[in-house]
Amino acid sequence: MSKESGVLTSPAYRGRFAPSPTGDLHMGSLLAAVASYLQARRAGGEWLLRIEDLDPPRTVPGATDRILRVLDGYGFEWDGEVCHQSRRTELYMAAIERLRADGWLYGCACTRKEIAQIAHAGIDGPVYPGTCRAGLAPGREARAWRVRVGDRGMAVPDALQGWLRQDLAREVGDFVLLRADGLVAYQLAVVVDDAAQGITDVVRGADLLDSTPRQCHLQQLLGYATPAYAHIPVLVNERGEKLSKQTLAHPLVVGDAAGALVTALSLLRQSPPPALRQAKLAEVWGWAEAHWCMDALIGLRQLYPPEGGGGVFG
Repeated sequence: MSKESGVLTSPAYRGRFAPSPTGDLHMGSLLAAVASYLQARRAGGEWLLRIEDLDPPRTVPGATDRILRVLDGYGFEWDGEVCHQSRRTELYMAAIERLRADGWLYGCACTRKEIAQIAHAGIDGPVYPGTCRAGLAPGREARAWRVRVGDRGMAVPDALQGWLRQDLAREVGDFVLLRADGLVAYQLAVVVDDAAQGITDVVRGADLLDSTPRQCHLQQLLGYATPAYAHIPVLVNERGEKLSKQTLAHPLVVGDAAGALVTALSLLRQSPPPALRQAKLAEVWGWAEAHWCMDALIGLRQLYPPEGGGGVFG
């Protein structure tokens, strides 16, 4: 690890799974965990576990312990200690100070209401029009700190979704890195963590695809290497909504780990044999590691539960 940059470099494959303790893991979470885990193991690499508890108001008491217990009960074996974002604020603030010193950050006094009244819609809400980019108006104080995107078009290759092209200025605008409530934004924290942990490959849900160009922009500004990306399709319910805590997805149950894992493999287009449903958990993992092929997911953005999926999906 470089003492100056705090960035760990490694030539080997190093992946990660980074759940947020805003609730329990569900089948959608399991797909991301399984895909990232198997891709790492097939590459002979490491798989790290990160708890993204960056936002205390949204953190559910006891959720972190339940997440760890479920992952352990499902047979996941992570490398090294579990990383908790809530304990890494000093690292994030150091990155913010670097960007501020280099002239990439500026204070913003605008409220959400003010922005919504004059901004056009982008891929992730109103696009900030740059009101405070040249300096704060007299009598106004900075509420948040934004990073300049300039006049940039980003093109990011993805192993499953092809090239993602995004005009940051038109589709996103200068985005917040330090929020008005004093909390560090997710986009910065994930970039700093991936660099500090030496992550070489990111396998995660396609719901985060649109965030990737912003993260690549920050990686370039901070001088970090850009990992290889693969965004797997997200699991949706019968209404076409992403399966999540907000859509009341049912939590994973440790007692049905082997069956749920086989279901996850089926959803991930791995075609496990029917007899695997009667196998023990270790046998399921053995089959999965021997047969894993992420290419089966190329071009897919969504996955649909089978008819009669029942309580596993919510």
